[in-house]
Amino acid sequence: MTLVKSISGFRGTIGGPAGSSLTPLDIVKFVSAYAVQRRRSYQSASNTIIVGRDARISGEMVSRIVCGTLMGFGYDVINIGLASTPTTELAVTMTKSCGGLILTASHNPRQWNALKMLNEQGEFLNATEAAEVVALAEECNFEYADVDHLGKYTEDFSFGQKHIDFIKELKLVDIDAIRKANFSVAIDTVNSVGGVILPELLKQLGVSKIKGLFLEPTGDFQHNPEPLEVNLSVMKSEMQKGIYDIGFVVDPDVDRLALFCEDGTMYGEEYTLVTVADYVLQSEKGATVSNLSSTRALRDVTRNYGCNYFAAAVGEVNVVTKMKETGAVIGGEGNGGVIYPKAHYGRDALVGIALILTYLAKKQLKVSELRKTYPEYVITKNRIDLTPEIDVDAILKSVENAHSGEQVTNIDGVKIDFPDGWVHLRKSNTEPIIRVYSEANTEERASALATMIIDEVYAKIK
Repeated sequence: MTLVKSISGFRGTIGGPAGSSLTPLDIVKFVSAYAVQRRRSYQSASNTIIVGRDARISGEMVSRIVCGTLMGFGYDVINIGLASTPTTELAVTMTKSCGGLILTASHNPRQWNALKMLNEQGEFLNATEAAEVVALAEECNFEYADVDHLGKYTEDFSFGQKHIDFIKELKLVDIDAIRKANFSVAIDTVNSVGGVILPELLKQLGVSKIKGLFLEPTGDFQHNPEPLEVNLSVMKSEMQKGIYDIGFVVDPDVDRLALFCEDGTMYGEEYTLVTVADYVLQSEKGATVSNLSSTRALRDVTRNYGCNYFAAAVGEVNVVTKMKETGAVIGGEGNGGVIYPKAHYGRDALVGIALILTYLAKKQLKVSELRKTYPEYVITKNRIDLTPEIDVDAILKSVENAHSGEQVTNIDGVKIDFPDGWVHLRKSNTEPIIRVYSEANTEERASALATMIIDEVYAKIK
């Protein structure tokens, strides 16, 4: 049994004893804490909270508990049903609600679920607000509404279409160009809400030839739901038939987007954002942002347009904060997360699909040909296992000091930028390990950079 409390919300496995997993009692406690935080921090006429969920097996059970708890606090609830994370985010602003809860454990396996908390802007709570919710949940001192002040409950399943309509109105989305390109598209929606909205989006964008894999939103994921190549053998085999122009893969809540080339090779999740940025920057000059563990290719593409690139700490809320600070025109994360402010400040695979299809239609290139136009980098991922008594912060500080002659960033662990690559070390919040990401032009060089830093760390703790 597992229960994790973090800046991104509360997530855990379903079942087991209270306090050690995401049980009904824990759900009530966490939702109650969120309800109190919203009332304290947001003073307005709105008394409405949006609730949306992915297609997980536990989703209906969790949704009923969440909605009932919010009503017990006197909030009016709009249950939008099966809805992607970006759809739920947009629903908050479209209804001028005071917040929203997304019931999804993103790419985690089927036995997981989670509560992701939104503010009145349809954006994730910041670190201070999330910490307040955690503290309130620990105190567990709640006062609920009396019978005359209970909240109302309504259902509105129209927001998927509203989300699609919103995307179709974006200036950089060209439906005529997409229709004329006559694309043949394969999609893998891993038995979740992508199977509801993605085929409809493609049809309304002018794509008539669509092959769907794992479309039925049962929540019984037929493969590991994280959109990595190792988990996508069925999609890879389908694309290798050579009859599709592009393949799209989304995670269960549709905020991450991975691409396949027409020949069955994977595009590389790091390059989803790079490609969208390349298109956006041609029309909208401005800054770009990604997190410290994302590919250097975004920086290179941004500079090619005479614009500035900025790095943020890992985590969507941190990327959004940096985007607002810098006035970025595009940003996101290297896991396939695209944040386009002209749409909204949230990762949105549907927006990414519309922009990429438009760009392909205008460029008249094969997907594999477009991929070759970008700088080639390879990221490796390693870990350093430590004993609990070791001071991880002191270790990271010593690494920073040892490489003070290089460009060093310490806003989230330690990142060392070398002329031909980088290494990023971050400590885990849940176990005594340091995660080590590295990037260079070749896998061999990226691995060598990582090994050099890992050896330095182990030498310091002997």
